[in-house]
Amino acid sequence: MKEEDLNFHLGHRERLRQKFLDNKLTDYELLELLLSFVIPRKDVRPLARGMLVKFGSIYQILTASIDSLMEYSGIGKNTAIFIKAIHQIMITGYKTCLTSSPIFHNDKILSNYCSLLLNGKTIEEFHILYLNSERRLLSDDLHSVGTIDWAAVYPREMIKRALDLNAKSVVLLHNHPTPNTSFSSEDIEITTNIKNMLEPLGIELYDHYVVSGGIIYSARNLFLLK
Repeated sequence: MKEEDLNFHLGHRERLRQKFLDNKLTDYELLELLLSFVIPRKDVRPLARGMLVKFGSIYQILTASIDSLMEYSGIGKNTAIFIKAIHQIMITGYKTCLTSSPIFHNDKILSNYCSLLLNGKTIEEFHILYLNSERRLLSDDLHSVGTIDWAAVYPREMIKRALDLNAKSVVLLHNHPTPNTSFSSEDIEITTNIKNMLEPLGIELYDHYVVSGGIIYSARNLFLLK
């Protein structure tokens, strides 16, 4: 890189950092700033703009898989891991909030956690969140990993785990890789069956969430927990 180009390059990145401190960055500039820390000697403005066009938003970039990120020209393994590390930090931050205060104190924290955890997945995952008597998170267990449109549910294993943890409530959580698809008839049947199995044990089914296309569907809000 020529000296004059290098000076402009360094000056531009310093201006980006100052704009960040002033809270004046556009989305592509924010992504550009992020990429500049892992791709230090390259103009990443075209890369940032192109990724936003390809993926749609910074959120969708963060929740994309490592393989999907690496399919984009200019994104190597180290850069993809860097992006996913930031994604994981965000998930961990929300999870810490859920363990330190009851989940109903801020529904947005729970929905953000669920969305960050499962949005962008290309196959279904079924998670179970076990809560204590104050509805603080005890554990988020990956219950099963399935296919593009199905994941197994094992109620006996769920009940055993709930009793082992002395959980008083559970939240069911899974994703639909097909965008904007709410609860299927099978999802509703599973929700009802699990609720009926937990009630005699004094364990509440607090909610069942479906993550699909960036949307969070709540069984409680849809009046499915009768």
